[in-house]
Amino acid sequence: MLKLTYTESSFYLECLTLSLEEWVAQRVILALRVGQSLCIEPSTASFLLPVDLPGVEVLKAEVKRDDREIIALSACDAEYMEVTLRGSWLLDSSKDAVGVFFTTMSDRAEFFLHKLWQEAQEISASVMSE
Repeated sequence: MLKLTYTESSFYLECLTLSLEEWVAQRVILALRVGQSLCIEPSTASFLLPVDLPGVEVLKAEVKRDDREIIALSACDAEYMEVTLRGSWLLDSSKDAVGVFFTTMSDRAEFFLHKLWQEAQEISASVMSE
């Protein structure tokens, strides 16, 4: 399962070993115990990856192989492509922009996408430190 945690200023992508059902059940139980309301709705989430990142061609091939259309790639400009995922949003209320997006696809695709995202973060951090 992939989990994207969005905040007001950034987001973080995690690859979890829990099944989607286990993770949602844990979140619902936690919300019940602390008296928090939850809103879960189907949606999409997007983020950018550099087009020259090693492995992008493998990701494109993986997307073509997967007929469930959970992941889509779009060219943004000469430097970046947009990765769009279909899944669900989990929010504290339906008005919040801060929340958690989750989706599931093949273990291989999840692991590979997570790895590419990590590499993009490392490149971004090294460019910012220069």
